[in-house]
Amino acid sequence: MMLAAALDLDGTIIGVNEEISAAVRGAISRLAGHMPVFIATGREPADVLRYSRELGLTTPQLCDGGANILDPVRGVSVWTSPLGPKSAEAVVTKLRETGTAFVATHDNGTASTFDDVPNWNLIRVSALDMDEGTANALADSFRGNQDMYVVKALLPYNGLWAVDFTLAGVDKAAGISRVGETLGVDPANMVAAGDSYNDLPMLRICGLGIAMGGAPEEVKAIADFVAPSVEEDGLAVAINDFVLPQL
Repeated sequence: MMLAAALDLDGTIIGVNEEISAAVRGAISRLAGHMPVFIATGREPADVLRYSRELGLTTPQLCDGGANILDPVRGVSVWTSPLGPKSAEAVVTKLRETGTAFVATHDNGTASTFDDVPNWNLIRVSALDMDEGTANALADSFRGNQDMYVVKALLPYNGLWAVDFTLAGVDKAAGISRVGETLGVDPANMVAAGDSYNDLPMLRICGLGIAMGGAPEEVKAIADFVAPSVEEDGLAVAINDFVLPQL
């Protein structure tokens, strides 16, 4: 029995225009009438608060790749798992040296330049706007670091790639498990939907997995249902034709 739903944001709820279509909004609303629904994304808190409020979602929401849980009603973080000062400094210094764009989440907001970083108590760092080869090289340069989790993700709004850095063991699956504790729901009783490599952990841990039509083959291969692309309102199709009939 599905008792909660975890939905990726980019490439799943929203597409290139970063807007929620009427069909997807309606489908999520119907799903939320049956169970708690929460966003599970690598994006920063401000974006998750914006979209969760637009969708009328009031349960805990997950951002920063699983490292940050938000109360969308109060607009505050209720749990974080920081990257750690040593790892944060190593990553941001590397990105400064290579001139790579980034966004880093900290307790009081976000930073996108080296001078804006208030301290090394960062929750998550995302390197942005790279071609896939550059993203692979950056991720590989940190693969041997056992203190952090490194994963790449496609940015649907520009077709480029990001590489996310969180504390070792902190990914969307870990974050979903933590949200599940607050809801009293095991991930085995959740449905998850996503479209990129950073969604693999949550698709594996949840009872039902939905891959979007634009997802890599590795993501589609582990899904229980492959939906049309986000441009075709694939999430609405998945909810209306696959999830709701099973409830």
